[in-house]
Amino acid sequence: MTDPRVQDHPGGETEAATKAAVFCTAERLFALNGFQNVSVRDITAEAGVNLASVNYHFGSKDALLFEIFRRRTAELNRERARMLHEAADRHAGKPPVRDILEALFAPPLRWGGPDSDRRVSIQFIIRARSEGTEDMREALAKDVSHLARFADALIAARPELAREDVYWRLHFCLGMVHNNRFAEFDRLHVLSDGLTREGDTEALLQRMLDFAEAGFLA
Repeated sequence: MTDPRVQDHPGGETEAATKAAVFCTAERLFALNGFQNVSVRDITAEAGVNLASVNYHFGSKDALLFEIFRRRTAELNRERARMLHEAADRHAGKPPVRDILEALFAPPLRWGGPDSDRRVSIQFIIRARSEGTEDMREALAKDVSHLARFADALIAARPELAREDVYWRLHFCLGMVHNNRFAEFDRLHVLSDGLTREGDTEALLQRMLDFAEAGFLA
């Protein structure tokens, strides 16, 4: 078998470039076609690399899936954390509810925008919630450290609310984020007889913020 570090197509590539090609191709194919409908052979054929490259660089198809999931969710949550930190700086350490919620909502919403170069990544993350591997499911269930900073900020912003109520309301807000999937937009478009549109990301963000902010101020 050909060493997977040696490329089959003209010009060759470094190991790092090969790994990146496998990663990006796999992310796109998984996002568009579903985790179960994409094989290792599909990935390597599309990427133009040796069949053994997935196992060499990632260990297995499931390990490749988890690496994409781990990296993209980390990037998304870093962007959220940055926005929350900036909001705290603007408001002397105590950002208002709307600014906190914007830091939570805006990154995934903007990633999914029709002209965003991160659209495939958010599609992959959406797939992970319904089709993910055991490692992904465990991470989704137990890794809540990125959410704890939002809960703490909301508790500080609304100290008169019971902590239990803050956690429930945050949970409902996350439901809004997770329900902003393309199938739901299509269904809403039919329900509204064409009044609703997905394409205006910033308008959609403001609608979400209006609704969620009211839930914390009631």
